[in-house]
This record gives sequence, C-alpha cells and structure tokens, in this order.
Amino acid sequence: MGNFKGHALPGSFFLIVGIWWCVKFSFWHVSRRKKNACPFATKAVYRRVEIIEATVIVVFSLIGMIAEQFVPDGPHLTLFNHKEQHWDHLMNWQHTTMYLFYGIAGAVTIAVHTTAAAPVAFDRLMLSIAVFVEGFLFLYHLHGRDMLDVHVHMLLLYAIFGGALTVFLEVFLRGNILLELLRTSLCLLQGSWFWQIGFVLYPPSGAPQWDLQDHNNMMFITMCYCWHYAFSLLLVAGIYTITSWVLHSKLKRIPQMEMGLLKRDHERESDDDM
Repeated sequence: MGNFKGHALPGSFFLIVGIWWCVKFSFWHVSRRKKNACPFATKAVYRRVEIIEATVIVVFSLIGMIAEQFVPDGPHLTLFNHKEQHWDHLMNWQHTTMYLFYGIAGAVTIAVHTTAAAPVAFDRLMLSIAVFVEGFLFLYHLHGRDMLDVHVHMLLLYAIFGGALTVFLEVFLRGNILLELLRTSLCLLQGSWFWQIGFVLYPPSGAPQWDLQDHNNMMFITMCYCWHYAFSLLLVAGIYTITSWVLHSKLKRIPQMEMGLLKRDHERESDDDM
C-alpha cells in the first residue's frame, strides 16, 4: 500500500464492485416493480448471482492474503521477529486481517444461498462486520504520520464506516433499494478516494509532491472529498436510469401472451418459495 499502485489497485476493485452492485440492485428493483415480468428476474437466478459474487470475493481475498504475506519484503507468515525482538511487518498483517474478514463474509454468503444452515440475513451481517473491521484497522493505521496524510485517511473512514452501517441496516431491511444504492455510492466513494490518496501521497510520473503540513491543502482536500461523493451519486443515478430504460425497452418487445406466461411462472415460483 505504500505507493501509488498500492492505492490504485484497491481503488479500482471498489469502483468495479460499486458499479456491479449498482447494476445488480437497479435491475432487481426495476424487475420487481414490473411484477417480475423479466424472464431473468427469478429467485433462482438471484441465488446463483449471489453465489458467483461471493465466490469472486473469496478468491480475491485469498489472493490478497497470499500477496500480503509472500511479496519479497513481506512477513512470510512470521508475526514476531524473535532475533530482533519486535513485531514483524504489522502493516502487511493488518491488510491480511482485512482480507480474511472479507473472505469469511464471502464464505458465509455461499453457505446462506446453498444450504439451510444459516438465516438469510447472516450474509449481510458478516459483510457489515467485514467492512467495519476494514475501517477499524485503518483507524489505528495512522500513528506518526503527517497532518494531510492522516486527514485523507480519516476522510476515507467516513465512507467505510458509513458503508458498514448501511449494510448492517440491510440485515433488518433486506431489499430496500435506498439502502442498497446508498451502500453502492459509499463503495464508489471509497474506490475513487483510494485513487485520490494515491495522487496526494505518491504523485505519479514525477509530479511535485503535496505539502503535507499546509492547512490550505487540508481545506481543498475536504472540498475535493465532497466532489468525489457528488460524482458517486451522479454515477449511481446514471446507472439506475440506464438500467431502467434498457429493461423497460426490452419488456416492451415481449409479446403480451408471452408476458402473461412469464408472470404466471413467477407467481408459481413465489408460491413454491412460500
């Protein structure tokens, strides 16, 4: 994480996840408003999508943990250096712990949608815990740093803890489109802000370094944070609008007789679920 690429990589991941969530939640919400007329908006398809998404999270979490441990200057599973009597590469261990909780959340989601061993809301609860742990680790990740360095990371914590709270509310209000889109916007904010941190602390291509003790830079970066969130909200609104328009256009092309058959199939599926 101590370079530009180390911030751009997780930033790109959160941006991709945020865009994916926005498309997924928009699709399911518009489909429900159309009384499940879309042939792909079934609970069986929803479960498969959740399982695939969770599998991707587990795989990337494992890759992240292995990378943090076995990079050339990594700890290689050594937590304490007995020879020099100090903790070994605690920053790598913190990142490994963060990936571990996301991996657990993904594994729980797979279990929820493939077995009856856990309540459905348990996947949202574990995801909320994983996001909270990410913020909790970042909170104690900033000791001894320069003023602007601490400030840009503290701003990141607002997006992280806001996301944790939003996912926690989904435990009790599952399927609430407002909470889902709010979670999406905070995920996008987290992704774009990781990129911004990279540009501030590790300017690429030999750009001049920011003055980390200048209060004016703190004022600007706070305003810039608000711009990032405005961009996230506009992106969410744009994706929701485009998804709704595409889905409505596709449904208009389905013949009325076929539409009626689809609705009856969905009603039978709902009765079976009951």
